Amino acid sequence: MINEKEIYNGLSSQEAEARLKKYGLNVLEKKKSISALSIFLSQFNDFITWVLIGATIISGLMGEKADAITIIIIIIMNAILGFIQEFRTEKSLEALKEMASPTAKVMRDGNIQVINAENLVPGDLIIIESGDRIPADAIIVKSSNIMVDESLLTGESVGVSKTRSNQNNNIYMGAVVLTGKGEGRIVETGMNTEMGKIANLLQNIDEDKTPLKEKLASLGRILVILCIGICVIVTGLGIIRGQDKYEMFLLGVSLAVAAIPEGLPAIVTVALALGVSRMLKRNALIRKLPAVETLGCTSIICSDKTGTLTQNIMTVKSIYYNGKMHSENSFNDNVLVPLKKAFTYCNDSDLNYKEKNLNKGLMGDPTETALIKAFFASVDELKRFLNRINRISEIPFDSNRKMMSVLLNEQGKKTAYVKGAPERIIERCKYIFINGKVELFTTNYKSKVQSAVDSMANRALRCIGAAYKNNGIITENNQEKDLIFLGLAGMIDPPREEVKPAVLKCKEAGIKPIMITGDHKNTAFAIGKELDICSDISEVITGEELDRLDDKKLSNAINKVKIFARVSPEHKLRIVRAFKKKNKIVAMTGDGVNDAPAVKEADIGISMGISGTDVTKEASSMILLDDNFTTIVSAVEEGRVIYNNIRKFIRYLLSCNLGEVITMFLASLLYLDTPLLPIQILLVNLATDGLPAIALGVDPPDKDVMYEMPRAKDESIFARGLKEKIIIRGSLIGVCTVLSFLVGKLFHMSLETSRTIALGTLIMSQLIHVFECRSEKHSIFEIKLFTNIYLVGAVTLSIIMLMAVIYVPFLRIIFHTNALNIGQWLIIIFFSGFISMINSLYLFFNKGN
Repeated sequence: MINEKEIYNGLSSQEAEARLKKYGLNVLEKKKSISALSIFLSQFNDFITWVLIGATIISGLMGEKADAITIIIIIIMNAILGFIQEFRTEKSLEALKEMASPTAKVMRDGNIQVINAENLVPGDLIIIESGDRIPADAIIVKSSNIMVDESLLTGESVGVSKTRSNQNNNIYMGAVVLTGKGEGRIVETGMNTEMGKIANLLQNIDEDKTPLKEKLASLGRILVILCIGICVIVTGLGIIRGQDKYEMFLLGVSLAVAAIPEGLPAIVTVALALGVSRMLKRNALIRKLPAVETLGCTSIICSDKTGTLTQNIMTVKSIYYNGKMHSENSFNDNVLVPLKKAFTYCNDSDLNYKEKNLNKGLMGDPTETALIKAFFASVDELKRFLNRINRISEIPFDSNRKMMSVLLNEQGKKTAYVKGAPERIIERCKYIFINGKVELFTTNYKSKVQSAVDSMANRALRCIGAAYKNNGIITENNQEKDLIFLGLAGMIDPPREEVKPAVLKCKEAGIKPIMITGDHKNTAFAIGKELDICSDISEVITGEELDRLDDKKLSNAINKVKIFARVSPEHKLRIVRAFKKKNKIVAMTGDGVNDAPAVKEADIGISMGISGTDVTKEASSMILLDDNFTTIVSAVEEGRVIYNNIRKFIRYLLSCNLGEVITMFLASLLYLDTPLLPIQILLVNLATDGLPAIALGVDPPDKDVMYEMPRAKDESIFARGLKEKIIIRGSLIGVCTVLSFLVGKLFHMSLETSRTIALGTLIMSQLIHVFECRSEKHSIFEIKLFTNIYLVGAVTLSIIMLMAVIYVPFLRIIFHTNALNIGQWLIIIFFSGFISMINSLYLFFNKGN
């Protein structure tokens, strides 16, 4: 049996720690993650690699032991590079899972704390409300209109009402709170829950292949067929010319290994995973990898106002009561006591009675805490005021009703207090409390109240109305009817300072920022104008006006709208669909459970990390850990950077691989001696394909990345001239390598020396090209060399490898190279550098055209 202390104060930290050791973590068993050894061994699970290993074994049996050992070493080094890529990706995804794991609001040491749900233990007292996912099996100990969706367990989509009664007081892990709020005592955790018993695992992060990765995997398969075809031709032509069959076979296999970009999808995953890690540092948690690609296409950002565009620090600035406006220095006036009661009693803020400082002791919704802080200076003062009443029941705030109410026992008499959107309060009031008397709420009085609302809204104040009822028999059905109007509170939530520059950045990037708010039209316009989101009241539309538009009229009007005011979550869904019909890529923010459909419908669904409900987080692609609009813009920018970096290494890898294939293909067509031996081709693959390509994946952004229009969602990765760049540059690399080989032969150099020159030309031209790939618009003269230190390091390491095989004696024997003199290096520098020079000069002098 649970004792009273546990029910009302929860467990102490010491008790919770002891129970955690006894019962274990509140997690469901998962399949074991892939081990590091499995990831490493999978690098060899490739047909081409098997063929190469087989050929290497044959080579060793035929006496070419040095070649065989070297090829095996190169295969292992390539496998290590692949392992590093995949292992890092796996660890990044595991870290993301940890970050995205659910949290729970729990009473510990007499205080409400937000903890990781896996640390819950039997006996813990959890606080639940609309939109929360139940973190463990529990028994309801306090309930206010709780309705739970248990379809995950039962398959029944109809919500189930939960009360404190013995018949229907169990709530289960995985169920979703649809409405209401309450408290529950944890009775089972982890695998002992109903969810654990049926082993229905919940995943927090999707690990589906991204569309881009699938496209590249498909491209890779096509390239494999083409490359193998060319390799067969090269091998066949060599055999026809009478060259050694085994050597030509090994050459064909080596060329296939070098030419096929088998690591392309893996490098894409690494780039995405590293980008996701960078986004995390900027407070954007990506739940679904495909979202990273879509972020770069975003053309519309629909953002909630409160807390996202504004600071979510509410302060009451003005009060309308008894027909007069009261400034903030007079809120403690005894005349305002009836309104003070309404805003204090009809309030769901939590109070830590042990804390003396009201700012520290008060927790809850910023609007509700602001109302209390307007009237009280200390915890003790508030405590004395609250001790006068007992709450009987509550009808929680609902985004459709836009109001909440409580029924109290106030000095032996039942009284209902109601607060909410002014128009909703006004329409439910039959009377008004004025000059100490209750009078009929006439049209004249209503007009004066509406004028007060408009006056506050024009000053960008958010209005909250209050009313009460203490006559007749009050039931849940009539609790919010025939009310007595009390007054209004006008509060301000100042815009975040960093949002205005972010809005400007959006506009420069061709992205339209849209504000969505439940505030009054005038309040929304005032804030929107201050943030430069809109310039005229005609750009603001209300939910009421939205309801009068059919889908066709909305489609015609939506391009002009920049602010949606007084909207409900249902309106959000219509807004998303209307923009999508215009072929816009829409990012939509949400926090409440009713926002989930719109968040899920959007191309990029964004949930609030601080104020968001579990349901909305699960429907989203991205979570804002700081609930800040600027973070969305940063994530869009990062999405563009990641996509551009993927284009960079695709351009580099395919150009280089094409250059290697063309080198060997041209030599075969021209009946030349083989310009590169199999082991040399494998060296090129090791020196140029791995580290430089990965380093491009972390390249810093171009300075003008946010001055470009959003790309189309279905745009090919090879669009905007990338395909032509790859074909032209790859062909030139191949041609120049063959020409350098011919120059060596022309000057009667030995075959080994000519091959060494060709090897140096091929590697150096690729290493120069990697710097060209850093920008599609700027020449190599305009790119700052040391802004990507990883790339400089990778290129330096590749050059060291080239120098080693040319000048270290025992490596020269293995790789069949000769030491080169200055004149021979000049040939390499000329053929590897002059194309790049011409290309860079062309870009430099034609960048303004």
